[in-house]
Amino acid sequence: MFDALKGLKDKAETLAEAHGDKISDGLEKAGDFIDSKTDGKHSDKIDTAVDKAQEYVQGLGEKKD
Repeated sequence: MFDALKGLKDKAETLAEAHGDKISDGLEKAGDFIDSKTDGKHSDKIDTAVDKAQEYVQGLGEKKD
């Protein structure tokens, strides 16, 4: 089971390295969509969550280097 989890982690790192910019753009679009649906009531929290998710994806991509 540990090997399967390690394989998933490796695959996530590989995908983040290869497609980090597309993932980041998708996170931004998702944040904008959610913000529009909440009429901007939670913009600060949404922006913070998107930023943290983008940082995490960037970190995953850097681990493969």
